[in-house]
Amino acid sequence: MRRTRILTAVLALAAGLLAGTPSALAADTEPVSIAADSYTWKNARIDGGGFVPGIVFNRKEKNLAYARTDIGGAYRWQESTKTWTPLLDSVGWDDWGHTGVVSLASDSVDPDKVYAAVGTYTNSWDPGNGAVMRSADRGASWQKAELPFKLGGNMPGRGMGERLAVDPNRNSLLYLGAPSGKGLWRSTDSGVSWSQVTNFPNVGNYAQDPSDTSGYASDNQGIVWVTFDESTGTAGSATRTIYVGVADKENAVYRSTDAGATWSRVAGQPTGYLAHKGVLDATNGYLYLAYSDTGGPYDGGKGRLWRYATATGTWTDISPVAEADTYYGFSGLTVDRQRPGTVMATAYSSWWPDTQIFRSTDSGGTWTKAWDYTSYPNRANRYTMDVSSSPWLTWGANPAPPEQTPKLGWMTESLEIDPFDSNRMMYGTGATIYGTEELSKWDSGGQFTIKPMVRGLEETAVLDLASPPSGAPLLSALGDIGGFRHTDLTKVPPMMYTSPNFTSTTSLDFAESNPNTVVRAGNLDSGPHIAFSTDNGANWFAGTDPSGVSGGGTVAAAADGSRFVWSPQGTGVHYATGFGTSWSASSGIPAGAIVESDRVDPKTFYGFKSGKFYVSTDGGATFSASAATGLPSGDTVRFKALPGTKGDVWLAGGASDGAYGLWHSTDSGATFTKLSGIDQADTIGFGKAAPGATYQTLYTSAKIGGVRGIFRSTDKGASWTRVNDDAHQWGWTGAAITGDPRVYGRVYVATNGRGVIYGDTPDSGGTDPTPTPTGACAVTYKVTNEWSGGFQADVQLSNTGTSAWSGWSLSWTFPNGQTISRLWNADHTQSGSAVTAKNVGWNGTVAAGSSVSFGFTGSWSGANAKPASFKLGDQSCAIA
Repeated sequence: MRRTRILTAVLALAAGLLAGTPSALAADTEPVSIAADSYTWKNARIDGGGFVPGIVFNRKEKNLAYARTDIGGAYRWQESTKTWTPLLDSVGWDDWGHTGVVSLASDSVDPDKVYAAVGTYTNSWDPGNGAVMRSADRGASWQKAELPFKLGGNMPGRGMGERLAVDPNRNSLLYLGAPSGKGLWRSTDSGVSWSQVTNFPNVGNYAQDPSDTSGYASDNQGIVWVTFDESTGTAGSATRTIYVGVADKENAVYRSTDAGATWSRVAGQPTGYLAHKGVLDATNGYLYLAYSDTGGPYDGGKGRLWRYATATGTWTDISPVAEADTYYGFSGLTVDRQRPGTVMATAYSSWWPDTQIFRSTDSGGTWTKAWDYTSYPNRANRYTMDVSSSPWLTWGANPAPPEQTPKLGWMTESLEIDPFDSNRMMYGTGATIYGTEELSKWDSGGQFTIKPMVRGLEETAVLDLASPPSGAPLLSALGDIGGFRHTDLTKVPPMMYTSPNFTSTTSLDFAESNPNTVVRAGNLDSGPHIAFSTDNGANWFAGTDPSGVSGGGTVAAAADGSRFVWSPQGTGVHYATGFGTSWSASSGIPAGAIVESDRVDPKTFYGFKSGKFYVSTDGGATFSASAATGLPSGDTVRFKALPGTKGDVWLAGGASDGAYGLWHSTDSGATFTKLSGIDQADTIGFGKAAPGATYQTLYTSAKIGGVRGIFRSTDKGASWTRVNDDAHQWGWTGAAITGDPRVYGRVYVATNGRGVIYGDTPDSGGTDPTPTPTGACAVTYKVTNEWSGGFQADVQLSNTGTSAWSGWSLSWTFPNGQTISRLWNADHTQSGSAVTAKNVGWNGTVAAGSSVSFGFTGSWSGANAKPASFKLGDQSCAIA
């Protein structure tokens, strides 16, 4: 996935919105009534969908691992459920850039501590500086150290690293490699404060494209990794020898042998390449380096692997193939800590026919490959691929050899062997995390199975959402992987939209009175940019582009599906009757306008561009500019027409230096009334009316009463309820929102990197009823960490009966009034000391003899005794 393309234009436009300054109109608004509701939040399951540039295992504690994503936050591995838990959902709107994670470090002295270096772009697209987040409870909660420069979790070179490292002997000491010529930075107080290592001699000089005027590809990639030689220190004392990788093809590796007091270029090192990774085997005294001619993560045409003997200073080229035979760079470097002579690396930039993985069991002396040609184009693989849990990873493709589907991967910058288990390997790709627990079969001649190990990690940029009144409850438009039709929000759909496969779907719509008719528009390097479905998005066929189309733009379907209006990139607004085999240019509306349809009158369409609202009453053939004034002057606007009422239009958007808020029209846009009390609003959507109400429920991502959040109104905007909380913010949520027309209270929220989030209120009826499983049960309750006033606990619930559970609900009472602050891998309620935890959608089925686990952080005062009893429904469980 070339995620550099995702939402950069949107983010550039939104930069003014995200600066966090108050609206110029806010002082003139009246107070608005705000309430709060306790929602349950989940992901519509896709499992993956984006680039995972880093996987980090803790070297002290078994099964403790983290993953970082370029735009979607960080995750912690949960071994008991083989799932990932999101850790940065608390990042708010003003700090949206902190959802991009450029590096992670897990403390090998104190495994409860974890650090994340965050920031998405180093150029103007991200208005904020970077930060180092620190956690003493494995990412359940965070503190932040702001940095005086930007970091680039979604910048070129983001697969190199890790740039952030904790001294394995003195864990209060950390180093961070910075981009943009900012050099090497150090913290001596466990990440609380940072200062530049002023005597470090090289800030780097490599940029992907120095001529790029946007600042994206022209940024100096800087200091790219830090590696400690733990054998040169003792517990409590700073490690003496530290290696640092620099984005400089002539001077890529530096070393300090006096705990960072002085630094020098390592003598005799190879030149002409960038060192993506530097991994040290202290047992054998080897520093391994993976080199590429570019910074990655998707470019790279040549590469080498080198080994440096730390005792003698000897450099050895251990590349598995001749330089002339590489058409890729090397990365994904890892060492088996149980068998240090075993080394693996990837051909990260080998897109065709596939990536390659290399393995050596003699410290790089000889190598084997994950696959080889038998007789071209036929391949023999050491592995089999099982993507039954995420079948869309085949992309619906049927390639000719030597390509295969699913691919072994692409953009494979992160590959790690579990330091406690030589059989387990995980590696990130542009779309998922793959892994195996049978790695030793590589050496014994058997085939090992590779499967997605990504459940719980949701990383897609959501560009549009729709929830039809019948058929599938959710249709999504996504960056990079096109989008999905969810018939069950708790299950991974079998395939993304195909025929055609857009790289990104930019807009979709359905016919309000005929929801089987669906249209989507999107981006494709070569091919059509519009597609239609007559079965609610289950199957698709391509339309025909009018001349000049270069991108998807926005598209609208008539209320009855008889016609469509399309505003693609590259040309003006067009309309068509039928399914887009012949398009005609619309008049009276400028190119680039956002288009939507009236949800009752099939001949009425609307448009917006640069402060002007446009209306067509002849099916999109001609538009007229409305006389309405006072609307936002820019194009960061989203608007929708209300189902069931002709001419009822809501418009959200604006910028902090002008008109910004939420407007309503009841006369097809002839006039608009700005709602009072709303500081800022960026999306608008509709859902089922509340019980006793006649008007549909409104949803918006907005700032109301000085508070940013997701809001709901059941009285046409007279009062608002914030339905998310500070722990569930997901950074930037300004692309799309919609309620569910069939379930009151359910709302679908578009995020920029955390996938499709949906929420249910306890009053919605959208949550599952409390399950009442039968059979014996046992509970293990373990306090895994405790500090002054706080603690973390893990709970394992075992099915000791003879039949499977199809859902579970576990209750207990805290003996000392403890309070849960955050709980993962289950939903919970607490009233006084009484707690009930119940399954989420994906872990409700528990086979006989199996178990399910969840964890939480909480607060205590005076004492922190364990609960004395647990009940599954109304049945008591044994305490293990």
